[in-house]
Amino acid sequence: MAVKSKSAWFCQECGHKQLKWSGQCPACQQWNTLQEEIEIAQETQRFGSTSRTTEKPVRLKEILHTPTKRIITGLGEFDHLIGGGIVPGSLTLVGGDPGIGKSTLMLQISHTLAKQGLTVLYVCGEESTQQTSLRARRLGIDHDNLLLLNETNMGAIKAHVENLAPDALIVDSIQIVYKSEIASAPGSVSQVREAATEFLHLAKGKGIATFLIGHVTKAGEIAGPRVLEHLVDTVLYFEGEKHHDYRMIRVVKNRFGANDEIAVFQMQERGLVEVTNPSQIFLEERMKGTIGSVIIPTIEGSRPFLIEAQALVTETVFPTPSRRCTGLDQNRLALLIAVLEKRMGYQLWRCDVFVSIAGGLKITEPAIDLGLLAAIASSLRNKKIDPETTVVGEVGLGGELRSVPRIESRIKEAIHMGFKRCLIPKRNVAGLSDSLKEKIAIEGIEVVDEAVELLLR
Repeated sequence: MAVKSKSAWFCQECGHKQLKWSGQCPACQQWNTLQEEIEIAQETQRFGSTSRTTEKPVRLKEILHTPTKRIITGLGEFDHLIGGGIVPGSLTLVGGDPGIGKSTLMLQISHTLAKQGLTVLYVCGEESTQQTSLRARRLGIDHDNLLLLNETNMGAIKAHVENLAPDALIVDSIQIVYKSEIASAPGSVSQVREAATEFLHLAKGKGIATFLIGHVTKAGEIAGPRVLEHLVDTVLYFEGEKHHDYRMIRVVKNRFGANDEIAVFQMQERGLVEVTNPSQIFLEERMKGTIGSVIIPTIEGSRPFLIEAQALVTETVFPTPSRRCTGLDQNRLALLIAVLEKRMGYQLWRCDVFVSIAGGLKITEPAIDLGLLAAIASSLRNKKIDPETTVVGEVGLGGELRSVPRIESRIKEAIHMGFKRCLIPKRNVAGLSDSLKEKIAIEGIEVVDEAVELLLR
């Protein structure tokens, strides 16, 4: 019997499906993202890796809880990032800009797993096996348990997995894998969704730890339908600038651990090297006593570290001043500038304001608000901030300082790095221990006006 086919329109951003074309996707409100794809109605089983056993309902109290088995990779930062090691049968999506180090990290992890006696299959669909082997040799990677496969057809990949039965599977990348039954091109919504679902059944059905490398769009999100991130167990994002050596990997989803951890690596000739003390790395090029510079203790996941925020305020000759930032949210910067204008009377409406987080980091937590305000005020008034002082606090629209979480961890990191003074919200002072107050001068602040005057007097 002939296979019936029909066409539908899919949004390339969110994966929304509809039968007719429209200029704007009704789901994600993006324009010109709908593309026509051919759907195939199959009467046979879609996923060959699906378990044939029928599961029965089980009472919650009858389920036995056993410790989750994990595979330690040997890369301490990566193991900490994903919750203590790789879980067999897990499906992990790794995204990031081109050339940022995704394939390098996956090759290093493949090598550490192969040295433990595990069989690793690395599917290099975008490169030939010769190209991948050259990168491996440059990184000093060579092991008999690491096998390379140059293949993009899903059926062929599945056949090799069936025959080899590897302990770990790495696919570089998911956007290049295709199923011959689907008429659309590789990387389309249908192809990515179907291929990812196949890998999900392979991982769960055979207990294979699977990693999918994904491309990103211009907006910085992983290309393909959003359902791709819903299918996997863990989503890792590479962050950092190409012209900086440092790479930060952030967990945005993790079914086996915390979903807000980060790991910091440094890109070197021999690959990615772990950075165990990020504060020291990010502050090593700092020039003490620079106008418009302030140190802020921040928290990413479970790890506190210090960052340097820099601001430059200059008068503009144009009717509309510039508001540019690197490493933080543009809307947040606009809000903080408005607070300075209202509470302090600063005439920033006729000045260009540029703010940057040194080291190529991207910080989203609001606890850095006070530090950013202090840096802007320092540059505007051309006064230095004491280089031995750190500041932290969330700023409200009324200019009040709100408490921040895990203040003791932030202060301990500042003490560890040799700072002598710390300005924090007044509501955070009450919970601090006396022993901590003896090691560093702590000042509680209620409003922005008071903090700026203390720092710039």
